[in-house]
Amino acid sequence: MKFFDSQTDFTLENGKVLPSLRMAYHTYGQLNADKSNVIWVCHALTASSDVADWWKGLVGEGCLINPDRYFIVCANILGSCYGTTGPLSTDPATGKPYFSSFPQVTIRDMVQSFILLRKHLGIDRIHLLMGGSMGGYQALEWVVMEKEVIGKLFLIATSPSESAWGVAVHTAQRLAIEADSSWQDFTPDAGARGLKAARAIGMLTYRNYGTFQDKQTDPDPEKIDDFKASSYINYQGDKLVKRFNAYSYWLLTKAMDSHHLGRGRGGDLIKVLRSIPQPTLIIGIRSDILCPLDEQQFMADHIPHTRFYEIDSAYGHDGFIIETVQISRFLNEWMSE
Repeated sequence: MKFFDSQTDFTLENGKVLPSLRMAYHTYGQLNADKSNVIWVCHALTASSDVADWWKGLVGEGCLINPDRYFIVCANILGSCYGTTGPLSTDPATGKPYFSSFPQVTIRDMVQSFILLRKHLGIDRIHLLMGGSMGGYQALEWVVMEKEVIGKLFLIATSPSESAWGVAVHTAQRLAIEADSSWQDFTPDAGARGLKAARAIGMLTYRNYGTFQDKQTDPDPEKIDDFKASSYINYQGDKLVKRFNAYSYWLLTKAMDSHHLGRGRGGDLIKVLRSIPQPTLIIGIRSDILCPLDEQQFMADHIPHTRFYEIDSAYGHDGFIIETVQISRFLNEWMSE
């Protein structure tokens, strides 16, 4: 992991100012002589900049997005807890962590930080910009903000604006965090029990009925407690609590709610999508109940130069990080044209 430190004021979309900014990022491979081999990956809600770790099978040695061929960049998003400035960072004004005083951020703020890093790395052109789920939100914003920089665009399991369904899911998750009596204590582990509950809510939308029936049904009909599905949900919640932070989770779900490509651009999503000139690959997952196919179809109908594929997966929304064989096949076919 590498770091980029900016000591100049970073003004957020809401007008508040961070007096400095640190960005954590990973790079893989080498930038070629004409700087034409850059692939930039935008990550989702609780991921880090180590894309070769969380997108195994698609990014890394021996994969389609291979560092032997491409210069791959992934930056940790603003407000996260994996190295980039966020609620656990030190507030220069107080000398203590921000915690709940960290200002609200948006997807556009994240992209503005990426642009600073892009310029720092001397990248003038991104051959392929790609992202899934919340990472797709960032990629869409970026391609609208810097049309001249982005060559091609790959989106999976994402949408051009947060749906009412997505906002409702995130609100339920934040309510779970806020119900934790330790929420907003001035400690890094504040709201940990609430975060576990929020993850439980999220898992219900990342997967689906069929997945739970197939993988988590108990074989013993005499059982009256300690069910397999319950153990799985508890396990997933505990696992996230060990690696993430409730302050960041609360903040980043708020950022997702703010996602709307039409905000400040006349409010017309279709007009904004039609203004995207880049060749675009969109993949949707038939079993995804969080970002359903309708949202990808809407983009495919209005982004002019689009190829759209649907893939089968038992894993719902999580299929975008699991179904790397199918994704690689479609992405390779499209990139080779």
